[in-house]
Amino acid sequence: MAGFDWRARLRAGTVIPAHPLALTAGRRLDERRQRALTRYYVDAGAGGIAVGVHTTQFAIRDHGLYEPVLSLAAEETRGREVIRIAGVCGGRRQALTEAECAARLGFNAALLSLAALPDAGVEELIEHAKAVGGVMPLVGFYLQPAVGGRILEIEFWRRFAALESVVAIKIAPFNRYYTLDVLRGVAESGRAGEVALYTGNDDHIVLDLITTHRGLRMVGGLLGQWAVWTRHAVEMLECLHRKPEAAGWLTVASELTDANAAIFDVAHGFRGSITGIHEVLRRQGLLEGIWCLDPDETLSPGQIDEIARVCALYPHLNDNAFVAENRDRWLA
Repeated sequence: MAGFDWRARLRAGTVIPAHPLALTAGRRLDERRQRALTRYYVDAGAGGIAVGVHTTQFAIRDHGLYEPVLSLAAEETRGREVIRIAGVCGGRRQALTEAECAARLGFNAALLSLAALPDAGVEELIEHAKAVGGVMPLVGFYLQPAVGGRILEIEFWRRFAALESVVAIKIAPFNRYYTLDVLRGVAESGRAGEVALYTGNDDHIVLDLITTHRGLRMVGGLLGQWAVWTRHAVEMLECLHRKPEAAGWLTVASELTDANAAIFDVAHGFRGSITGIHEVLRRQGLLEGIWCLDPDETLSPGQIDEIARVCALYPHLNDNAFVAENRDRWLA
């Protein structure tokens, strides 16, 4: 959108849901509900969306759905002040192809996954980032090893953050030591004031957002957890920005982490994380079912009971009333 300074909004901090994939019972793209999800996030006040990421299912690439799914999101956010981030992964050829596709569709930045380069050294990783950064701005991504990520050392983050193409980093290793590695690398890069830091640690959202380390603070979140109960997430982040020192945040942190443990299926090594998100959206009527591209990807034993438990225990974390009021319009 002309006149929209997306970089400034990114630096200020906002809610960026990791966009799920809506499928029919036949496991085909459900365009109506895919559009409805995007409308939900925009109307909930999210400052951006991330599409083609883990929550969207990496397998969309194997099913020819990468461009169609990004196109739907681009259409629904056209003319809106929404940051559009596209997941980009794979080796050099695939990553460049995806970045070129995203740029052509009007996306602002690429969330760069390095999971496809498990054995690459720092120099190779930086050259890869430079190549993709030549196509569009980059959001770095520390993906947790439990869902396919790799360990990335301080030296990498120091050099990565120093690249002019880097506008932000999603810190999502689900590990405090690795999280501090990113913060240290950015602090030593010389560009700490130019790189927006976003939590992707769905198990540690609130504490990430109220913690300052070496003068650095995470300003927002790019999260699968924020693909559900998004209106509440927006209200929470706005309040947290105004009153980060307020009493009560530790309680909210504990409650949200408990809810995330159920939704993300921590008890079974995150196997049901995507379907857990789907189940919450299904309960709200935004998705028809919890289907994934992989027929074997479903809720784990006992997970549906855990989701029911946290939904009942923490009603103040959801946005059910907001969704119920607007759902029919989003689905129209």
